[in-house]
Amino acid sequence: MNERTKSALLWGAVGVFAFLALHQGYVALGGDSVGILPAIGVGVVVGAAVAVAAYVGEARLLRRGR
Repeated sequence: MNERTKSALLWGAVGVFAFLALHQGYVALGGDSVGILPAIGVGVVVGAAVAVAAYVGEARLLRRGR
């Protein structure tokens, strides 16, 4: 696995855990929960979006020389 793919997957994992932590905080402060499985599903979608954005974004930054 190349470094760019590994980096994107790690950013995706950060996205999943960040969403789930925010969801847990929302529920702890009195918000209504949609359930654990839908929250995990949305977290996976968020993580996939973050991973794709990181993969594409890194390529664009490398082309610009930043």
